[in-house]
Amino acid sequence: MLHQQHEGAAVQQKDPHITLITPDAPVAAETHGGRAKCLQRLVRLDLPVPCTVALSFSAVHGIAAGEMPDMKALLAPFGDAPLLCVRPSSEDPDWGGPGAILNIGINAALYAQLSDTIGKTAAATLYLRFVQSYAIHVARLDPDMFDDVSDDPVKGLREALHAYTEETDEEFPQNPAVQLAEVLRSMARAWEGTTARLLRQAKGAPADAGLGLVVQALALGLGKGECGSGVMQLVNSQTGERKITGRYLSQSQGREALTANGNAIYLTRDPRGPSLEDQAPEAFEELRKYTDLMRTRLREEMQAEFTIENGKVFLLDGVRVARNARAAVAIAVALAEDGIIAREEALMRVEPRALNELLHRQVDPEATRDVLAKGIGASPGAAAGAIVFDAAEAQAYAARGEACILVRRETSPEDIRGMHAAVAVLTERGGITSHAAVIGRGIGLPCVVGASEIRFQPRKRQLTFPDGRVLKEGEILTLNGSNGEVLAGETPLLESARDDALKKLMNWADDARDISVRANADTPADADLAHGFKAQGIGLCRTEHMFFEEDRLTAMREMIFADGSADRSAALELLLPMQRADFIGLFRIMQGKPVCIRLFDPPLHEFLPNDRAGHLQLAEALDLPLSTVTRRVEALGEYNPMLGMRGVRLGVTVPEIYDMQARAIFEATIEASHEGDPVVPEIMIPLVSARREVEIVKTRIDAVAAAVRNETGQEFRYRLGVMVETPRAALRAAEIAPLVEFLSFGTNDLTQMTYGLSRDDAGRFMSDYVKQGVYPEDPFHTLDIDGVGELLQIGIDRARAANPKVVMSICGEHGGNPESIAFCRNAGFDYVSCSPFRVPVARLAAAQLAVQSKIG
Repeated sequence: MLHQQHEGAAVQQKDPHITLITPDAPVAAETHGGRAKCLQRLVRLDLPVPCTVALSFSAVHGIAAGEMPDMKALLAPFGDAPLLCVRPSSEDPDWGGPGAILNIGINAALYAQLSDTIGKTAAATLYLRFVQSYAIHVARLDPDMFDDVSDDPVKGLREALHAYTEETDEEFPQNPAVQLAEVLRSMARAWEGTTARLLRQAKGAPADAGLGLVVQALALGLGKGECGSGVMQLVNSQTGERKITGRYLSQSQGREALTANGNAIYLTRDPRGPSLEDQAPEAFEELRKYTDLMRTRLREEMQAEFTIENGKVFLLDGVRVARNARAAVAIAVALAEDGIIAREEALMRVEPRALNELLHRQVDPEATRDVLAKGIGASPGAAAGAIVFDAAEAQAYAARGEACILVRRETSPEDIRGMHAAVAVLTERGGITSHAAVIGRGIGLPCVVGASEIRFQPRKRQLTFPDGRVLKEGEILTLNGSNGEVLAGETPLLESARDDALKKLMNWADDARDISVRANADTPADADLAHGFKAQGIGLCRTEHMFFEEDRLTAMREMIFADGSADRSAALELLLPMQRADFIGLFRIMQGKPVCIRLFDPPLHEFLPNDRAGHLQLAEALDLPLSTVTRRVEALGEYNPMLGMRGVRLGVTVPEIYDMQARAIFEATIEASHEGDPVVPEIMIPLVSARREVEIVKTRIDAVAAAVRNETGQEFRYRLGVMVETPRAALRAAEIAPLVEFLSFGTNDLTQMTYGLSRDDAGRFMSDYVKQGVYPEDPFHTLDIDGVGELLQIGIDRARAANPKVVMSICGEHGGNPESIAFCRNAGFDYVSCSPFRVPVARLAAAQLAVQSKIG
């Protein structure tokens, strides 16, 4: 019986947990599950839904405990000879549930009846499928018992029934009430089992999540006219393109047709074979209208599951169309442009992190993966290439137009050129904010770090993996920087997709958000990316990366080996025009938008070679004895260089570096301002911990500015600020704020110093810490609101109390994390800054926060 029965009201009165789905029945996703609620919505649209009864979460929980519902009342709406299916209905479809069981109610009597109407072969096929499904999923018998069953349905049915009797010592149940009761009990207990609970918890479900069950009259889709079953949707799940897609299994007169390849039955007209649109145009048009009505009234792209029985259409279910990130964006934008949802709702329907799939190549989810090892996915995207172990070899591969993956124990600034030449980077050490990770995200380079289960053997030019396999230099790997997988060979990839729909969504995001988003960019190429991603300026330009080019490195080393201030200044004079050109390039690209330049930060030893061959080469270049070079390199070595002579400490003790950089910034400001919009550079002092450090550096920078004004006769403005990376700077912000115009919190180093963790080494144990609940998340990945966040709030409150006009921001990698942006917005930050490829993620996350705040 396919249509709803009026006696359903009586069913409702007898058992409040058994609900016939009618337009006004008390059904909710929170009590009966999403599938039950969706079916009610279809009924309200007066669509042809077969008779359906919903069992609530409470009813299913009771069934699992042995409290069975009134089976007579449950079966009443379906008539005397029911043929049913049972499907799960969880609150969130992503939580899953036990598989559907079909053809419940078929027995010897109904088999005989169906044999007369749809043919013996088709009837036997239905009965055989149910016997096998019931035996395996309900009676929990070994599937192997059916291995020898005949392929002929009629003969196979006899053999299957006999096998069931032999295995259980009882006849296959013939009473539909008994069949249905056992199916319900089996599905209820499966949901409450340990395995199912752990699986759904892994998908975000609470441990006590409920399950509803939907009992529905089975629309067979078998008969003498046009019959069949299938699904239809109006968009492509991969692209979001408006196009009817799906599948159709024709079963006219009980003969099944293939649905794929040569003999496919297509939905729409297709030169490759017959289609539903040709064979049953009226049914096809009905389905199209029904699916379009679901889209409009349910405000979502829906997939309709249907059967056709002698030309009559029945809708069995409607589910949200599965989609990847690209399709999710296209669907949300199309629904908004068609007036079905508001733009604000369209923004809320796209997960910000999902944008990474659009901005980078990804491993094809359908591809076979040979996983060799797993590290930390530190920069999203995927790439395949030959293994190389040093920057020079990476550059050689790039010169030949060949893809390579740079493999290092850990990267350092001298690897920058190799990283630019490679298609991906793999490191043994490091975490989410290590050098390789930060640079990888900045330039859009897939990166896997902390792959400590791999044995790195750079001298032998090979990698040994946990299963014993060895790959040598030149052999091919695929890296998945999104999830940290290291894959053997060249795995198929999906290309990035930055299309018009994404541009529209991001424009809507910009209209909605109320916090600015800048990009961290170190080179003109980075700035180009930032500008393309609509960053509102550069929030962090790390100038040290500009010194590692060959023509600059020698001059930098001469400066390091200089004996006094005059000699240092002479060496830096060679770097001045290069720095000036760098800054002019940044200013031109950003077209008047703010550019925040961090003065030189790293310890000097990073610019010196660390092996004897390098020392000899440097001695030749500087015309010095090898012993002098060796002694000087050793003298610059530090036990803990990240807490040593770096940042503002260099600016105070070796002031010529900051003098040169300030002059380059001011001269570039004047030249770039002549060509376009006025430039107001922002100069940031790194690693400050004391007010006096700021006073000393500020005095020298102001003096350089005055000198440039006098020499050029040109006026210009600039803003001076501090990068707050030490806990003391945050705590003493009230002393520092009156001296500057902005404070930018460098949360990478601030997290490192607050926790006493090395961000390059924490990856070795961080996963264990998170698993055991020591930290809820990796604090280098998600901002620690309780600890580091408290320091940020203290710094903001004290700084603003002393200087209400001071501009506040964060420029660590947390700036691109949606959860961290929420904290920054609530704390009163003016902007966040992150790697260029994370700018779209930050823009969308900020927009969603603004929309949520308006909703309340």
